[in-house]
Amino acid sequence: METTSYESLEAKLQRAIDELYKGNYDTTELLAHEILDALDTQPLGQNDNILRGESILALAKINTQRGKYELGLEQSHQVLALAEQYMLDDVLLKALNLLGSIYRILGNYSQSLEYYNRALNSQEKKGATSDLANIWGSIGIVHLNLGSYAQVLDYLSKALAVHEQLGEKFSIAKVTGNIGVVYQNLGSYEKALEYYGKTIITYEEIGQKPGIANVLGNIGTLYFSLDNFNLALEYTDKALTKFEELGEKSHVARITGNLGTIYFKLGNYNKALEYLFKAQATLEELSKKDGIAIFTECIGTIYADQSFEGYNPELAEEYFLRAINLSEDLGAKHNLSSFHLSLSALYKSQERWKEAYLQFVKYNEHKETVITEEATKQAQLMEHKRKIEESERDRQIKLARFHEQEKILHNILPYQIANRMIDGEKTIADSHANVSVFFSDIVGFTKISQSVSAEELVGMLNGIFSQFDQIARKHGLEKIKTIGDAYMAVCGAPIHVEDHAERTTSFALEVVRFMNDYQTNTGNKIMVRIGLHTGSVVAGIIGENRFAYDMWGDAVNTASRMESHGEAGKIHISEDFMKAVEPKKHLQVSFIPRGEMDIKGKGMMKTYFLEKTKQIKSGHAVKPPRPSDTPPREGNFAQDEIYES
Repeated sequence: METTSYESLEAKLQRAIDELYKGNYDTTELLAHEILDALDTQPLGQNDNILRGESILALAKINTQRGKYELGLEQSHQVLALAEQYMLDDVLLKALNLLGSIYRILGNYSQSLEYYNRALNSQEKKGATSDLANIWGSIGIVHLNLGSYAQVLDYLSKALAVHEQLGEKFSIAKVTGNIGVVYQNLGSYEKALEYYGKTIITYEEIGQKPGIANVLGNIGTLYFSLDNFNLALEYTDKALTKFEELGEKSHVARITGNLGTIYFKLGNYNKALEYLFKAQATLEELSKKDGIAIFTECIGTIYADQSFEGYNPELAEEYFLRAINLSEDLGAKHNLSSFHLSLSALYKSQERWKEAYLQFVKYNEHKETVITEEATKQAQLMEHKRKIEESERDRQIKLARFHEQEKILHNILPYQIANRMIDGEKTIADSHANVSVFFSDIVGFTKISQSVSAEELVGMLNGIFSQFDQIARKHGLEKIKTIGDAYMAVCGAPIHVEDHAERTTSFALEVVRFMNDYQTNTGNKIMVRIGLHTGSVVAGIIGENRFAYDMWGDAVNTASRMESHGEAGKIHISEDFMKAVEPKKHLQVSFIPRGEMDIKGKGMMKTYFLEKTKQIKSGHAVKPPRPSDTPPREGNFAQDEIYES
């Protein structure tokens, strides 16, 4: 009988891993079983355990990618026990990471963070290694699911820096793609497409087919959110082809159902039903009831549409009720709320008023339950997260459990300030030595307000300031307040950041771009004056019944003066702000001197207009739409996919 050496099996294992990363799952599975069969025939002692653990992990990864999560968990726990028994540190780390990944996919974020934390504890003393970067990236993904976008970008940025330093193309692409998902969730669609484009280029270079398929699917969901259904169809169809080649049934079902939803939006009802029925069949085979419920409700929506030639309210009712029953079995209260609303609308169209009312009542009941349970869940998860991170972060924010009063505080105050109040602080007053303050004012607002109705005026201001809020979140600024047509924001408070002037510059430039493209319903242009200054402030809470976080000091007054002495469509800055930004060459801005000006309350000051000197051309592979032209929307579309190795 031929003797099997450790070296030959190790080479076979490396080939299996290479094929796994390329998405050639059948080949990987064959090689892994060959290794395990050889070890059963001719054990190799301690080396036997390493090869056995790595081979079972490869099988667990394949089963996870194919949607066989229970089998993937079983195999991962088997490897974890083996690694703990024989003290196989490298194998242990991989098993912990995979368990964290599977539990995240299953929505058990607390369990996911527990395994990632164990992996983190085993690696953080070793310095900036590839393994540590992978764990950072994985923890970032969990925070993405939790909606903690600032922490997501923090973890992913740290991971990306290490992978770039080590020249690890696969890991660079993986993290870059996940950063794209973050920006997509934040509504920064152009930025998301930029990162997706870079990711696809790298994946194509290394032949990473699963990664390419995931990114194509994400681009499809992005365009669906923008109501650009033709591009959504193009990219989702490409993703389906890739996933079918890989034999990933779970992904195939999700993408197939998404295609059905797109065809419904395009008015091709028969095609939509064809794809939705296919998705249902595959999901039933995989016993994924959550996906079945979503697409079942989509089918009901089609049959409930009176413009469909196959309009059948009885059949629509049947599908809606089935979707509701499935969601009740799963305890998916968020879906239940939506499904009851769909059924209520169907009954209303049939003038079945009592049944419509009862379904609407159930919709509201589930909606309220979801809000309450989500608050409790978030409190529990965030408390767990705090315990995990407190050893790594000195600046970790204290977390408290949510209840209705706390939710209100978080809506009206900065997150950190709200938590301090929850922890019992009665008087909050802080000095911040170095911040940047932004002021803007709409030019000719009094005249505009006299020419439109009150409803139109409020709607216009709400639309403009809501967009300002989104841009502020993107660049890390905190909105302080709006007074009439004036908007004030700060960077560097309540949490200090070193690059506050740089962030404020990027924010102001994007606000100018937005306003240059903005028109009222009557086609009129609206211009703003913007003033920026950097300096010290005092910030705190005022009021007892209606809390407000406000800010005072010379920096606030000077920024306000920069705005009032500015010009329409321009960014007026102080000399102090110019000196803070001038070294940042990558911003590609120029400063137009205005000479010395007599500034009210300040005396003679040198001031400047800040302008963008060069438009940076994006290097991404796909041309993004203009998000301002096509606002985001909601719909029953399966969730974006992120990618983990």
